[in-house]
Amino acid sequence: MTITENYSLKKLNTFGIEASARYYSDFSNVEEVCQILSEAKFANTNKLILGGGSNLLFTKDFDGIVLKNNLKGVELVKEDAEHYFVKSAGGEVWHELVMFCIANNYSGLENLSLIPGNVGASPMQNIGAYGAEIKDNFYELEALHINDKAIHTFNNAECKFGYRESVFKGELKHQYIITSVTFKLHKKPVFNTSYGAIEKELEAMGAKELSIKAISEAVCNIRRSKLPNPAEIGNAGSFFKNPEVSRFKFEELKKEFPTIVGYDLENGNVKLAAGWLIEQCGWKGKTVGDAGVHKLQALVLVNYGNAKGSEIFELSQKIIDSIKDRFGVELVREVNII
Repeated sequence: MTITENYSLKKLNTFGIEASARYYSDFSNVEEVCQILSEAKFANTNKLILGGGSNLLFTKDFDGIVLKNNLKGVELVKEDAEHYFVKSAGGEVWHELVMFCIANNYSGLENLSLIPGNVGASPMQNIGAYGAEIKDNFYELEALHINDKAIHTFNNAECKFGYRESVFKGELKHQYIITSVTFKLHKKPVFNTSYGAIEKELEAMGAKELSIKAISEAVCNIRRSKLPNPAEIGNAGSFFKNPEVSRFKFEELKKEFPTIVGYDLENGNVKLAAGWLIEQCGWKGKTVGDAGVHKLQALVLVNYGNAKGSEIFELSQKIIDSIKDRFGVELVREVNII
């Protein structure tokens, strides 16, 4: 275990932003991180737990210690008549876990294929895509309390999952390190092709038989066609959440903007397509220096080379302001700002 001072984080965030940590270390077991957390000089130091670095934007150097989660291991821990229970360490790459489940015919995570990041971060924001969310197949997680160094177990209800939200982004923010996540997966596949693009892609693929592997391949094809690869263009995927408005607000907007895109929610409200709103304000494909809005997906802000995090943040604020001015709707950033 090594603690390094003034450590560059450029290769540890998918935006490729140049920033440094006052202190940096990684850990491959719980004992290592407990040892670091127990050191007196870090008692009152800011702490940032880093996974795949795919959902954050550094706007400045981090004046504290960055701890990289390298916990590894995936195993089938139990099963019942209808389900497999698969436990993954928090440092595992998310997509590799999905591929493991597909290879073993464990159904439930296939719609979440190719989402960047690590397993430990997945419950924090209840990751979701193409008609599925983590909460749909989440069983429990184990997390290390940063102060008392004890492992606590959280079930589905205790995580308080919401749209890109959980208790770990709210009242328990910065208090825990998620060490493992257990998923409840189906023995008999439950196919979810409700997201229209999946069915179209399956047809384009000439898929003769519906399977979790075929759905995964369709999702991967769709994502690759719409979203830039962080290895080629710095980005953190969707930068904004899709805003939720009342039915009354939606009907008022529809009178003025007949083609506005919205999806009915169970609570009676309507979820607006943030990408559509951004496009209508002329931001899609626009660049400001090396910061920009992707030409194929307006929800994605990108670093075309040497953009500073502060420049990408400023661009996001201009977008938020323009949406507010035109539609009276407040966009919220999905990405964590450091």
